Amino acid sequence: MTRFTVNGQPVHYQLDPETPLLWALRDASNLTGTKYGCGAGLCGACTVHIDGVAVRSCQVTIASIEGSFVTTIEALSRDRSHPVQQAWVAQSVPQCGYCQSGMIMAAAALLAQKPNPTDDEIDSAITNICRCGTYPRVRKAIRQAARVASGAEDLAAAPPPGIDPADAAHAVPALTPVAPGKK
Repeated sequence: MTRFTVNGQPVHYQLDPETPLLWALRDASNLTGTKYGCGAGLCGACTVHIDGVAVRSCQVTIASIEGSFVTTIEALSRDRSHPVQQAWVAQSVPQCGYCQSGMIMAAAALLAQKPNPTDDEIDSAITNICRCGTYPRVRKAIRQAARVASGAEDLAAAPPPGIDPADAAHAVPALTPVAPGKK
């Protein structure tokens, strides 16, 4: 049994200790904001924070993080109020959206360590792959998030999601059980 904390909640996974964290999060904890991209640690779609550091979760076994604190995109801020999430919306970064949660997690970790990063520091820290090529907007969003976090800029908030993440699956018609004989 592997024990650590995910999004502030203690977890006890009864999985093979060599299970990649990505699959424990997605399959055992239903935290599907962390995406599978390449499985080789190259694309960054699976980036989470482990003890505050951005890590590619496909490359980390659950046994190797015993006692650690893991944060996924679902817990960065439940109401999208994190400066990176706000700036992401303000700068219209998302296109297809697949890489976004990993990029946001990498950017949040960068700003936690370097509140006013240079372009070179941004380029070094954000090695995530975006097939849509939103890199110029990513850099602008990170700069804006740094200003918002420091109080140098106000940003009109993106609307909250309108549903508690814990209730999200219940609002998806395809996942809502239908009584026998009803359509």
